[in-house]
Amino acid sequence: MFHPFDKKDRGADDEIICTEKIITDRKTFFLDLKQNARGRVVRITEKVSTNRDRIMVPIEILDDFIAALQDIKKTLDEQE
Repeated sequence: MFHPFDKKDRGADDEIICTEKIITDRKTFFLDLKQNARGRVVRITEKVSTNRDRIMVPIEILDDFIAALQDIKKTLDEQE
């Protein structure tokens, strides 16, 4: 899947293996599984209007990251 940040934000050796896009009212999120000479990483980009923020999650801690999100979701569900 193409998104507008690829060309100017990728290093020459970066390869996007998989990408997902989530669209909300004001925001668009891109979740990219990338690989380069240093290894694999999940890049999460939040785009609001012309601004964007990113975090990089090393693949080695992806399970921990997902587990933490699931814990937050469980807590939210219990409070509703």
